[in-house]
Amino acid sequence: MFARGLVTAIITLIVDQASKWYLLEIFRLPSRGMVEVLPFFNLTMVWNRGISFGLFPADGDHGRWFLVAFTLVVAGVVILWLKKAEDRLAALALGLILGGALGNIIDRIRFGAVADFVQLHAAGYSFFIFNVADAAISVGVALLFLDAILSHRGAKTKA
Repeated sequence: MFARGLVTAIITLIVDQASKWYLLEIFRLPSRGMVEVLPFFNLTMVWNRGISFGLFPADGDHGRWFLVAFTLVVAGVVILWLKKAEDRLAALALGLILGGALGNIIDRIRFGAVADFVQLHAAGYSFFIFNVADAAISVGVALLFLDAILSHRGAKTKA
């Protein structure tokens, strides 16, 4: 399962970094401001200096490098967890989390902040602006919860 999770992480990392490269270098989103794609979806450039969804902003170099180090530790824990994963769903989930974490680490090292650009909105409400890495991490966490529920049900059935 480790190889499956690692491949998922690599694909996630490539898609995340390719989307950011395209939007920053080719599409030049920072100079365009907000671009409406669909009635509920905009491309809006935001530099996130905090953790997911702008929580715990870390302005300055000390905060930036603390978040890089913290995220590297989390990535290391995810790798150890992935090595012990016994099923496909857990490997997929951990691969998504790992790939997303690495994508955001690269941004923080390169730019001093994470490039966020996906803005979803409806009925006057706008969700946090995020990126592919953030979405992968969120889906990965949701899949880990699903895996835990399914594993618990399977253990109950066997008992």
